[in-house]
Amino acid sequence: MVKWQNQNAGMLTAGGKALEYASFGPPPNEAPTIVMLHEGLGCLALWRDFPQKLADAMGFGVFVYSRAGYGQSDLADMPRPLDYMTREAMDVLPDVLNQIGLQRGILLGHSDGASIAAIYAGSIEDHRIRGLVLMAPHFFTEPMGLAAIAKAKVAYDTGDLKQRMAKYHRDPDNSFRGWNDSWLHPDFKNWNVADSIDYLRIPVLVIQGQQDEYGTYAQIQEIEDRIYSPVDVTLLNDCRHSPHIDQPVKTCTAIAEFASQLQRIELSKVEMS
Repeated sequence: MVKWQNQNAGMLTAGGKALEYASFGPPPNEAPTIVMLHEGLGCLALWRDFPQKLADAMGFGVFVYSRAGYGQSDLADMPRPLDYMTREAMDVLPDVLNQIGLQRGILLGHSDGASIAAIYAGSIEDHRIRGLVLMAPHFFTEPMGLAAIAKAKVAYDTGDLKQRMAKYHRDPDNSFRGWNDSWLHPDFKNWNVADSIDYLRIPVLVIQGQQDEYGTYAQIQEIEDRIYSPVDVTLLNDCRHSPHIDQPVKTCTAIAEFASQLQRIELSKVEMS
């Protein structure tokens, strides 16, 4: 089990890999927990101070970790399989949730992390997960998103992106190639995990930047058209792919309000029973 202490950092083993983590706020036996899943080039450190802001704003515990291949976690096996997000949701995330002693809480995912969160909640019946926060989610590929990913490859190969990533990832090649090579693989154009939406039975908050360079409103519309459970959508102007960076106050407020609403629903169910 993970030793939970406010702002405690350590390593856990999940999916056969050592993964770095940090915890904020109260432990799972004292309050609900938000488990944060980073984007395709993210890691624990790149969430910056957002986990602490969430813990302070909500009184929840917040757990953050770097997946294999990111941050200071073990390297990912290469090449990554094209269904790497599904494998992460099915083979690794359950280990993580069990090791932190999760009792009830929210999965909060950004980009790739949002896809992983949705796949998990749509595939595994886990009553501990009371809600989802999906920031800039993607369920299928779009030409404009693939073009932006191809542009990132140029920036990595010829610009300073590799040097910038080296500040946060122990092996930037493993981090970048694992993500970029998968998305630019010819067969990845057919990647689609939208069927996970059909099986969601918990409330969902979607947060999307109106200037997101990796995905359009079509991703959000897919959720709205297919979901059976309540969904709230927050669209942020002057915001690209990372709402917690471009609009941190509005993003934190939206998440806190969503979590408070979930708490009220749970309390009303207790009073009615």
